[in-house]
Parts: sequence; structure tokens; C-alpha cells
Amino acid sequence: MKKKSNHSLFKVLVFSLIFQLILVNTSIAQTKADKINELLSLYSKYDQFTGTALVTQNGKIIYKQGFGFANMEWKIPNETNTKFRLGSITKQFTALSILQLVEQGKLKLDVPISTYLPDYSKTNGEKITIHQLLTHTSGIPNYTSFPNFSSDISRNPYTPEAFIKTFADLPLQFKPGEKFAYSNSGYFVLGYIIEKVTGKIYEQYLQENIFQPLKMNDSGYDHHSVILENRATGYERNKKTYINSSYIDMSLPYAAGSLYSTVEDLYLWDQALYSEKLLSTKYRELLFGKYIPAGPSSNYGYGWFIEDVNIGKSDEKVQIIEHGGGINGFNTLITRIPSSKDLIVLLNNTGGASLNEMCKAIRAILYDKPYDMPKRSSAYALLDVIQSQGLEAGLAKLKELNKSDEYAIKENEMNSAGYQLLQSGKTKEAIAIFKINADTFPKSGNVYDSLGEAYLKDGDKKLAILNYKKSIQLDPKNESGKKTLEEISK
Repeated sequence: MKKKSNHSLFKVLVFSLIFQLILVNTSIAQTKADKINELLSLYSKYDQFTGTALVTQNGKIIYKQGFGFANMEWKIPNETNTKFRLGSITKQFTALSILQLVEQGKLKLDVPISTYLPDYSKTNGEKITIHQLLTHTSGIPNYTSFPNFSSDISRNPYTPEAFIKTFADLPLQFKPGEKFAYSNSGYFVLGYIIEKVTGKIYEQYLQENIFQPLKMNDSGYDHHSVILENRATGYERNKKTYINSSYIDMSLPYAAGSLYSTVEDLYLWDQALYSEKLLSTKYRELLFGKYIPAGPSSNYGYGWFIEDVNIGKSDEKVQIIEHGGGINGFNTLITRIPSSKDLIVLLNNTGGASLNEMCKAIRAILYDKPYDMPKRSSAYALLDVIQSQGLEAGLAKLKELNKSDEYAIKENEMNSAGYQLLQSGKTKEAIAIFKINADTFPKSGNVYDSLGEAYLKDGDKKLAILNYKKSIQLDPKNESGKKTLEEISK
């Protein structure tokens, strides 16, 4: 009987080792997927996430799952091919389109926008460059912050040319290039520049130059009138229940927020950003330049925030490139970690889910770091008691809930509860809720903005001014707060 050669034995050992490594890696991926599923299932159980999630590690999908209903009336579940309105995630597609035209020599980043839009306001068009539109440093007032935007403007159809005229002549908020102030108006103008330069409507350009080349067949420009297969309905919370979200004409978000997509299509988008399928490396890297500080620890590129963040509850940091989106009934988040080619996509169709909190925990799972599991929000239990038994009983209930490991104060939910009290005429009770929120989240500009509004409604201008100032100090992007402060400080 022939003995096996040493060479054959070596091959057997090598194949055995490779097989064991594959099993180990598969086990790790499954373990992380299980942890992510446990985390998101709990968020769903606590009614804090209704949508779809996708997570990759080293560029490979390790988790994708839908939670809750895409349509509550018919109890149609969210799936991985459910289409969600993206809101401001749209901006990264607009930015890449602009860079494609720059690479082709059809646009320049550093020339006045009047070069391409000769009919734009002469007062402002000569002062603003495309680079400044891309980086939110143009100074153009943000149209979604106009006082009558939600109640009036947003419900009416406009052509891009007609709508730009509503803000083009308004005084700039600051000298272009001077600072960062998030502005949907700037990205609206970018969409119109794409149309003027190419002779194609914005959505056609994106279909031909991004979606079709990447086979993103479930992505596009959303139109209310179009019958769109697998489209999620948007909902908003009303106390403990949901209502259909308020209507918005999709001509208004336009190049700043009118796209829809799926988690699977956004994975294709993520992968393309590591290649030259859409842009050469030179121009693709321009997307992620740290052009302007956009917060205490973040910078803005072209359609993306770039930030070094802690991984979970550890002191270890990693650079992320991300952008969120919010539009009537939807909020969304895409987070990329280029160093490890990890991706987290969260699409939600019930408004203000705590997607950043969820994303932080998922990042920790990917890096084997400690993280917090979700807890039930104490806000609505507190609200019920205040409305039925009064503020004192409500505060006693909150004290009781704070002793429980199952409940926690959630900023968004507490803010919503405070506004429900404010709108029902319970101003003192609303102030109490907003103060609790400010004590719990002292680094959030939004909680002080809400508290300032409540004090103003209560007639206490001094405390209103104090809290609006605090809000703007923490959140320099709070343009509506700045405007209110200016008016009440006269």
C-alpha cells in the first residue's frame, strides 16, 4: 500500500486550515448578525423603529431585515426591497452629479453660479460659487425654515425655475464662504444647474448617469401621482398612535430631498464609491474633503458629513462618512466606515426614530465594543399621567420609571410630549417637560430651542432669550432660533 507523500499531507493540512478559518469567520459574522438582530428587534418591540436595515462588514452584507409595516392599513410588512423616501440623503447624489459634470469640463467649482444661471438674482448670483452651494457656505436662506413652508408652500407644485425665484433675491445670511449653515436652498439650486448645463431634467440625469449604470433599479425621483410598487407609506406619531404624514409636493424637496431607494440599492451605491464606475479617483475624493467645520467634531464635504466618533462606549475612535435625511413621515441614515468598508443603512417610515443611537450600537457590535441596549421611552407614560392626573402626579410617575431598567428618557419622544402639552394649552406642564429634557441632554441645542419657545408662549421673554441663546451656542445651524431670538431681542 502506497504511503501519502509529504506534499499530499501538506495540501490536506492547508485545506483543513482554510476550511476552519472559513468556519470561524462565518461564525463571527453570524454572531454579529445575531446581536444586530437582537438590538433592532428590541427597538421594534419598543415601537422605536419601523423600517429596514442593512449592515456590511468588509464590504460584505452580514445583515438585512425589515421591521414593522410599510403600510399599516393593509398590514404590509417592510422588506429589504421596500422603497423609502430618502430626504437629505438625496444630496450626496446631487453632489456626485455635479462632480461628474466638473470632470467632463462642463462646470467649474470656483466660478459664480450666474455663469450657469444667467437669470439668477444679479445681487447674489455673482457672489456665490458651486463649491459654496455644495458645502452649505453660500449664505442662501434655507427655504424649509420659512415660517409658512410646512403650512402653505410645501403643498403646492413648482417648477425649479419658479421656486428659485422665491428665495434668490433674499438677503444672504452671511458673506459666502464665511461659515457653515445647512441650506436645502443651495442643493435646490444645484439641481437646477444640472438641468441647465445638461439640457435634461434632474431625475433623468440621475437615472442615466447613476441609477442605471449601477443597476439601482429600485431608486428614483418620487412623485406622489405615480403608482410605485413596494413604496412605504410615511407615518407620524400622535401620542401613542400613528397618523398618515402630512402631504408635501415632491417638486419642493427636489435635488435636496426627493429621491427614494431601498437598503439594497444603497449598498450598490456604497460599493460604487470605492470604485471608478461613476467618477475617477481624483474627483471622487473631492466628495469627502473636510471643507468646513459643521459641528463640534464634524466637517462637511460635498453632500456628506465626515466625523471621528467613539466606537460604542469605548474611547477608541473611527472615522465615519455619513448623512441623515428627514421628510414627512420618514427619517433615514447612511453611515460608511471607509477604513473597514463597513456600511450601516437605516430607513424608517414613522418619522423621528433614534437612528443615530441605533447606528452607534451597531458600530460597536461590528468592532466588538460595549454598547447600550434600547429601553422603552418614559415620555408617553408620563404624558398620559400629566393629562389625566396633573403635573405633580406625572413627575411622580417619571421618578418611578427612572428606577426601572426598562425605561429611559428619550430626547425626541420627550420633546414630542412637551409639544403636545404646549399645543393643548398646558404651557407650564410643557415647560416642566422641556426642562427635564434639557437637564438630561444638556449638549443638545434642540432641547433649549423648545424650552425657549415654551417660555416665550408663557410670556417670559427673559428666559426665552436665555434659552434661545443657549440653543444657538450648541447648534450654530439653528437658523429659525436665530431669527426668533433677533425678533424678541428688539
